[in-house]
Amino acid sequence: MNQFNSLWIEKYRPAIAGDIVLSSSNRLIINKFYDDKEIPNLLFIGNAGIGKTSLAKILVNDALGCQYLYINASDENGIDTIRTKVTNFSRVKSIDGNIKVIILDEVDGLTLDAQRALRNTMEEYSEYTRFILTANYKYKVIPALQSRCQSLDLVPPFDLCIDRVTAILGFENITIDETLGSQVKELVSEFYPDVRKTINELQKCCIDGKLVFNKEKSNDALIKGIFGLIKQGKVLKARRLVIQNEPSFNSDYNQLLKNLFNFIDISGISNAEKCLLTVSEYMYRMAFVMDPEINFYSCLIQLSINISQALQDK
Repeated sequence: MNQFNSLWIEKYRPAIAGDIVLSSSNRLIINKFYDDKEIPNLLFIGNAGIGKTSLAKILVNDALGCQYLYINASDENGIDTIRTKVTNFSRVKSIDGNIKVIILDEVDGLTLDAQRALRNTMEEYSEYTRFILTANYKYKVIPALQSRCQSLDLVPPFDLCIDRVTAILGFENITIDETLGSQVKELVSEFYPDVRKTINELQKCCIDGKLVFNKEKSNDALIKGIFGLIKQGKVLKARRLVIQNEPSFNSDYNQLLKNLFNFIDISGISNAEKCLLTVSEYMYRMAFVMDPEINFYSCLIQLSINISQALQDK
């Protein structure tokens, strides 16, 4: 038996375009690539875990059936990669005379010099080679590369994510009743739009053929504790609580900020709007900072100031 059969993210990894959760507009575009047996240069944008890399490989293997080169640009991110691997592959015609494709995964990890060198390669060898670029952050891809590609934002529709998760439970012979249906929606909501992480968590919550989803396991208790401490002005204690509980949320401070945002949204505090704007600002900063824990701690400090000011204004 294949050792990956027990891992749902491998067992249910998309093999064809129909397996990937796509919006209706993106589905039409991808279907056209299948019909034409041709693609332009593409830039797939979106969060981790939504199927960017899987879709790129499906296009070259299933839609085009062409020769391709895969490069993880976050590992091989220097200009030498473009000058050697990319250029050498691009300049030669394929054996069957069809186009070749270079998949540059996580192209936002390339250095600026490498990105500038890539733009010339894309133009010079466009007769033989197409490029599929993937990126988590569009702003990190220079405009010159963006303008040479058709960009697709691959954020999956929420309802279709629920359908995908429900289908997986069906494949695993786990029955979904009305109560479990609401739990599935809650689980998807917590990790949306990261489909991969949702499936990982789904497998963790399935025990002996039953879905067992405990909200306390989804860090609600931790968020309540953090928020209770910052309301009391005990921000340092809140930081210590977060650090002590890092294993429970896998040090995923992006997700912790999202959970904090959702908690504040339903908390009913008097200055909720200002606090929500604060959290959203620090979620944005997370893409730039070197240490996500310090960024999260800074967010807690600002929230504590916001709450203190609101109390003084009463």
